[in-house]
Amino acid sequence: MAAPILRSFSWGRWSGTLNLSVFLPLGLRKAHSGAQGLLAAQKARGLFKDFFPETGTKIELPELFDRGTASFPQTIYCGFDPTADSLHVGHLLALLGLFHLQRAGHNVIALVGGATARLGDPSGRTKEREALETERVRVNARALRLGLEALAANHQQLFTDGRSWGSFTVLDNSAWYQKQHLVDFLAAVGGHFRMGTLLSRQSVQLRLKSPEGMSLAEFFYQVLQAYDFYYLFQHYGCRVQLGGSDQLGNIMSGYEFINKLTGEDVFGITVPLITSTTGAKLGKSAGNAVWLNRDKTSPFELYQFFVRQPDDSVERYLKLFTFLPLPEIDHIMQLHVKEPERRGPQKRLAAEVTKLVHGREGLDSAKRCTQALYHSSIDALEVMSDEELKELFKEAPFSEFFLDPGTNVLDTCRKANAIPDGPRGYRMITEGGVSINHQQVTNPESVLIVGQHILKNGLSLLKIGKRNFYIIKWLQL
Repeated sequence: MAAPILRSFSWGRWSGTLNLSVFLPLGLRKAHSGAQGLLAAQKARGLFKDFFPETGTKIELPELFDRGTASFPQTIYCGFDPTADSLHVGHLLALLGLFHLQRAGHNVIALVGGATARLGDPSGRTKEREALETERVRVNARALRLGLEALAANHQQLFTDGRSWGSFTVLDNSAWYQKQHLVDFLAAVGGHFRMGTLLSRQSVQLRLKSPEGMSLAEFFYQVLQAYDFYYLFQHYGCRVQLGGSDQLGNIMSGYEFINKLTGEDVFGITVPLITSTTGAKLGKSAGNAVWLNRDKTSPFELYQFFVRQPDDSVERYLKLFTFLPLPEIDHIMQLHVKEPERRGPQKRLAAEVTKLVHGREGLDSAKRCTQALYHSSIDALEVMSDEELKELFKEAPFSEFFLDPGTNVLDTCRKANAIPDGPRGYRMITEGGVSINHQQVTNPESVLIVGQHILKNGLSLLKIGKRNFYIIKWLQL
């Protein structure tokens, strides 16, 4: 197999009319006005944290994104390694960054690391990731592609603003690495990297000083990420990489590699990392991930995660996680000062994020579940699907029974194994420890009534004590 071709920049497959002025020395073109620019706006929201390289980006990078002086749209990418079969809230800021750039008319690429996930990114980690089997990575990569496409579709359908947007493309880096032979790749690429530079990266230094050390596979990760940037530069005209603030070392490697080979400048933009209240990075490795896949975290759970955000975080999160204009966020916060008990900013934040991740139906589901659980809404219970019930009451046993004539409260509780046999179970009902569909029942002999104990959707929600739920679905009513 031939080694990777290393040559000057070529346009490859990326559609569009070539505008050579974009690739003239950027300093020769009109300086960017600054305050109202795209990058300045996202910096003001707190979404864009740092820019790389530091020298030159005050003029060159903003000018690159200014559609008034660079009529040809730019291309930006961000990578997502499929170490799990779902994205999580920790990935959302990078996606929001891509979406904001897309909304400004630029083309964005979400790159699934179907190849790099097998090595494992050492950035921000104290020990090596557990190795993933090839088939597991393939399954995870497919799930991530579907998740990214679903998010992009929700964004396109539900958050339009009347402007002409750029494209959103999902790629997988296994498409180019599976064609490479190791020795050919090392011979063509390896000579362009200096060991001293690679060893100096903070992520590498931290791991080398750790008790476990660092494997060669992990060490080589930054080389592959640099090559990803180069490949996208060659084939898609990509000049900017977006990533979490822990990705700066990998972005630097890509910049140095491309600049050495082509003489062209490329750039990096970082977004802040979202942490828990204890300061831990949110994610799978830390064991505190809030997933974006409905099978792992329901719309209700995602909604509640943001509803529970404290007052000292919610304004920042509205700026980071939503597309709401800053004046509207200011207005929301002013209303909150007057009526803090309504938790208006938290509810708006939760609604905006849930709609982006799960669509309008997912947001409606989250609200129904909230009403059913926290506001004892019978109306909400009556329209909930079986899927929503199982999501809302994850730990609750789910049973399906045929309704026999004369079935009473005591029969129902015993069928569901919700109370012990004998006098003790009987007393639990008479003493007020049982409710059906949020209504306390104290007569064990009461016959079940459709419309009261059994809702229109055939549901009975049985609660024993304060926290023990049982879901009963009655068949052939």
